[in-house]
Amino acid sequence: MPIKIPDGMPAKEILEQEQIFVMPEDRAFHQDIRPLKILILNLMPIKETTETQVLRLLGNTPLQVETIFLRMQSHRSKNTSQDHLEAFYKTFDAVRDRFFDGMIVTGAPLEHLDFEEVTYWSEFQTIMDWTLEHVTSTFYICWAAQAGLYHHFGIPKYLMAEKLFGVFAHHVVKSVNLVHGFDDEFFVPHSRYATTRAEDILRHPDLELIADSDEAGVYMVTSKDGRQVFVTGHSEYDRMTLLSEYTRDRTKGLNTSLPRHYFPDNDPAKTPIMRWRSHAHILFFNWLNYYVYQETPYDIEQGIRQSLNITKRV
Repeated sequence: MPIKIPDGMPAKEILEQEQIFVMPEDRAFHQDIRPLKILILNLMPIKETTETQVLRLLGNTPLQVETIFLRMQSHRSKNTSQDHLEAFYKTFDAVRDRFFDGMIVTGAPLEHLDFEEVTYWSEFQTIMDWTLEHVTSTFYICWAAQAGLYHHFGIPKYLMAEKLFGVFAHHVVKSVNLVHGFDDEFFVPHSRYATTRAEDILRHPDLELIADSDEAGVYMVTSKDGRQVFVTGHSEYDRMTLLSEYTRDRTKGLNTSLPRHYFPDNDPAKTPIMRWRSHAHILFFNWLNYYVYQETPYDIEQGIRQSLNITKRV
């Protein structure tokens, strides 16, 4: 089934070349189907790349998905043109009165900062609180996962001596619908300077540890009601994304080591083997199906209000 994105978004041409069904807005409007409305808060610096990565995964499901991209109003992007942001992104003020089936919050290279030091932290807190009454399920990625765990549940992050960087093997700790169809061992890219400790998750009564890694640590956590999903890795990454980050870091003079378990024979002259594509598609499909589609009625607002026992304001 198709994914509905704004006409003219650069990701559209790339996805069509990959034979992913992208539907123009005018065609989707004439179909008598209510698409899932997914809000995407894109915090990554190079937003066009992340747009394509996330849309690729949302577009490979049997569900019609309508995406709306959100940006932080209190932050001006240094790596994405203002014209692109104004054409394809909304600010929180434009969506705060709406309800959404699901929301995805991407990562951001901010692990070295305390959460309160992030320039848009106050606005981000407002949005995270807002999701509790306006979104059926929210999917947090990497830094956003650490931020969400900290804001909602008081789970701290811990800086590491060196960057966790590479593609690591993981395994399922608790069998739930989110990991339905996963292999006994699956692989995920990581690129971060901070970590979350399993003991903090396990002792919290409202959280469940779903998957982790002997090398990379905690990978997947959910709230017990499934309305919040926290994933510390980057299953959405392309084959060459870690190489691009490695090159960027070295250009900046950082002493970043080669991504682990990424290049064949640890040789950067060889093309990386992509071992996480199938896991990424299954993960996003499971989230969309079990945690969004199966939980959201046709009338989103009514369904969310009923589930939270919220009285609609007159």
